[in-house]
Amino acid sequence: MEWHKFNGEPLNEDLLEAVKKVLKRESEMGYKLKVCIGTDSQVRGNGTDFATVIVFLREKRGGFMFINNEKSFQPFTLKERMLAEVSKSIQVAYSLCPVLDEFKVEMEVHADINTNPNFNSNTALKEAMGYIMGMGFIFKAKPEAFASSCCADKVV
Repeated sequence: MEWHKFNGEPLNEDLLEAVKKVLKRESEMGYKLKVCIGTDSQVRGNGTDFATVIVFLREKRGGFMFINNEKSFQPFTLKERMLAEVSKSIQVAYSLCPVLDEFKVEMEVHADINTNPNFNSNTALKEAMGYIMGMGFIFKAKPEAFASSCCADKVV
């Protein structure tokens, strides 16, 4: 996976090392952080573009994010695509657990799935919630899932 900053600058190191540097720097500056991970997707032609974000929130001081973009040519039903988004977020969250635990940083996994049953994405809500919570992560869905529905949505 190739990650970059919001300004397009690539992370020229392993993701875990880059996150560790960020957590060390931010804690030395006195910031309390929370990490939110989310993925959004967009069907374009015969492919699907995915954007996964790691949002670093400074308590009362804004935030910043790391971004990964991928393209898939696998056909998805809506429910499969929603669960693929969740799977990508969980993979990243799971890989970051050791460093987040080391720095005692809280993490949430956000799903771009609507809690309102009148929306099509709601068909994947129960599975997504079970998947995320079953892995031991804090689960957020729309409208609280800003990492996926706002941040990743802007960069997909």
